[in-house]
Amino acid sequence: MFLALREMKHAKMRYVLIGLIMVLISFLVLFVSGLAKGLASDNASSIQTMNADYVVLDKQSDQRINRSQLTDEQLKEILHSTNQKQRTEFGLQMTTVQKNGEAKKTDSTLFAVDPKGFIAPQSIDGQSLKEGNKNEAVGDLSLKDEGFQIGDRLKEETTGTVLTLIGFTENQSFSHSPVLHVSLKTWEAMHDGKQSVNAAALKADSGKAKEIEKLVPGVEVISKNDALKSIPGYKEEQGSLLMMIVFLFVIAAFVLSVFFYVITLQKVNQFGVLKAMGAQSGYLSRTVMYQVLSLTVVSLAISILLTFTVSQLLPASMPFLLNVPLVAGCSVLFLTVSVIGSLISLYQVIKIDATEAIGRAS
Repeated sequence: MFLALREMKHAKMRYVLIGLIMVLISFLVLFVSGLAKGLASDNASSIQTMNADYVVLDKQSDQRINRSQLTDEQLKEILHSTNQKQRTEFGLQMTTVQKNGEAKKTDSTLFAVDPKGFIAPQSIDGQSLKEGNKNEAVGDLSLKDEGFQIGDRLKEETTGTVLTLIGFTENQSFSHSPVLHVSLKTWEAMHDGKQSVNAAALKADSGKAKEIEKLVPGVEVISKNDALKSIPGYKEEQGSLLMMIVFLFVIAAFVLSVFFYVITLQKVNQFGVLKAMGAQSGYLSRTVMYQVLSLTVVSLAISILLTFTVSQLLPASMPFLLNVPLVAGCSVLFLTVSVIGSLISLYQVIKIDATEAIGRAS
């Protein structure tokens, strides 16, 4: 450790430049990861936060909730196969809403739920849905940024129904649009009883899920994770961003390994002299490893601070989410990549022959 720090102190500019490049790369990794997490939340937070394990869909829906329609017979079979604590049905419909008397339209998603069911969201501002009340809705908090307030009367474009906004929830969006939750009774009235619910949510183990799939004809039971992937654009969007993050980690490993490999080659003679004086290969290898880890830890600390600072300056409309588990995961990966990238340098240090190195120096 002493030799590693002394050398870094002696060649400040060299290691500052390497550190700066690592800061930029790790900042980019964290920023893109936060953007990927934010886009995932903006696209599917209503499903991500749903308190359910499985979703029952029409078998012909291609695992897409918005394409599914469960028949009354299928719902009855599901009711017979489960108890009230295990299932709750829900409806979903993409739409637009506008304040009464205003021309501006806002994209939204109607989510019909049982107010007493386990997937009904709790309002953080205003009231929650009540079973007996019709034509009431609670909206995602992002609607506030669109100018909506509690008490506003919203006209739903598809059916022409006027809904009263009674509260706000958080983390409730679907396909990059804010979710408006309504009761199943309101949903039924909006469609004159002609449109059934899209799906049913299950809180059960895999055995129960398979049992329902066998007992109820024409349905498919998928996990919540599969339901997320089937949201239009979700898998493609996350796949593209994940590929970018992977490439950034590969670039980080490549840049780090090249830098330290070149530095190691420049110090072959010095390492040879140290070996001739009795220094062991293990000691010299630890010196290189200390340098790598020190630079990585300091660079990560600076990039984390920089990323959190930038995140505070981003507009509210930009989907960006950076939390402790995400930062911790990226940091561990970055440290792992740094260690892997330094292995070439460690191999070079181990195979240095003291006699040859001193001979080249002379």
